[in-house]
Amino acid sequence: MLVILMSLSLIGIIFVQVFFINNSLQNEKKQFTLNVKRSLSFVSNAIEDREFNNYATKMHELIARGEVADSISLKELTVLTQDEVANQTIIYRNAILEESFKVPSMFFDIGLDSINVSRFFNQRETRVYDNNSLDGNLRISPQKTIREFSSLPEVEKKLYELNYRDVFKNYPIYKRVSADDVQELLAKQLKIDGIETDFEFAIYDKDLATKVQSNNFELVKSSTYGVPIFLDNHNESNYKLYLNFPDRNKYLFSSILGMTILSIIFTSIIIITFASAIHQLIKQRQISQIKTDFINNMTHEFKTPIATINLALDSIKNPKIIGDQEKVLRYLKMIKDENKRMHAQVENVLRISKLEKNELNISKERVKLHDLIEDAITHVELMVEDRQGYVKTHLEADKSSVLANETHFTNVLVNVLDNAIKYSDDAPKIDVHTENVGNHILVKISDQGNGMSKQVQKKIFEKFYREHTGNVHNVKGHGLGLAYVKRIVEDHQGHISVESEKGKGSTFIIKLPLIT
Repeated sequence: MLVILMSLSLIGIIFVQVFFINNSLQNEKKQFTLNVKRSLSFVSNAIEDREFNNYATKMHELIARGEVADSISLKELTVLTQDEVANQTIIYRNAILEESFKVPSMFFDIGLDSINVSRFFNQRETRVYDNNSLDGNLRISPQKTIREFSSLPEVEKKLYELNYRDVFKNYPIYKRVSADDVQELLAKQLKIDGIETDFEFAIYDKDLATKVQSNNFELVKSSTYGVPIFLDNHNESNYKLYLNFPDRNKYLFSSILGMTILSIIFTSIIIITFASAIHQLIKQRQISQIKTDFINNMTHEFKTPIATINLALDSIKNPKIIGDQEKVLRYLKMIKDENKRMHAQVENVLRISKLEKNELNISKERVKLHDLIEDAITHVELMVEDRQGYVKTHLEADKSSVLANETHFTNVLVNVLDNAIKYSDDAPKIDVHTENVGNHILVKISDQGNGMSKQVQKKIFEKFYREHTGNVHNVKGHGLGLAYVKRIVEDHQGHISVESEKGKGSTFIIKLPLIT
């Protein structure tokens, strides 16, 4: 239940983090799109304003030369009012004067002979007449006249805009704006809007590329932004300014990279902590099971010799046997052997404990590994002969000198040979091979016994581990022998492994460095 709850919590945290990062990325995309469109609109207007201002400036220069207007038209509004109190007639007159000029178009290089330009002035006049001196035709001079003259810049600007858009509507785009100008305006405005990444641009005319574009522009509809440019008097245009960002996704990810990295780091810490906790729980459970098995095995191992010793002691106490020296000696030998067996088991436990605490003093000297093999075989040959088996040696290594502790390494070989004997239901058949491989010597101890599964092979060198055989204790041991073997071999800078198949025997391979 604890594992399930922790797993659900971890999955929930990961889901929330992914959702949050994805949501942040979507927000960044929306903000990026908004900023890009704002920049494009600004640049489009800036290009149009630059062209119009240039056009208007040239027009003012032409008109300022003092040329006579080709035609003049006048539109006026006259309002007459009567002031009964003052006995006066007031005439208000508001006139708009339009001067038209024909300007040579070569000044703008637009392919036309000439263009018409108009200029407007406003004239306002107020006349006051005394009714006592008026005749029917208002031919007398007024008592007071007020005149005001002024230009109409807003009207002129609007006319210039209308005229400008009509004149340049079909003008080639590459003559109206250059790629360098667009590049400069876009770079400046994108930086102002906080977008600092490489971009490509192009101006298209009815879906056809024009000369005004960057070198590597590609029109990809899913990731290209565009706005109309050079609108006509009907707010329509054939031209469109497109903007593309080759590293768009990379740039967007970089904007949330710091947050993502921190999220990954903290999530990873949680995962590692969770995995470690689960591993410790499983390990503690395994240790608990191993300890239980170990206690059961040790209890069984000690139960038999203790029972044998008690029986031997009871027999010796028997008046009929205590006088028989031969039987007494036999029982004493049984007690000594069983005591020795229990002592060996305790010694194995102590040796493993000292190895783990690095308290076991292992002094090494130059020895012949072949001599250690022969010595180890003498320790087990009686057991092998008793079960009508054999141990054959195939010592084919030309060099066998190693740096080793004679006692401990002999125990290593004896342990492996003892396992081969114990785990052979029939007569034990053991072959010991040696060979040189580079600067190492290999010792292979093969038997034709019970063998083991792949799962058992992975755990065979673990302390206290024994293959489960139910409640049957037909093989004596407590799972310490091979753990001791592995620690000693590794202390000699060597390596031990096993190759086995269930029902076909096992081969233990020990690899040690040679010395010259």
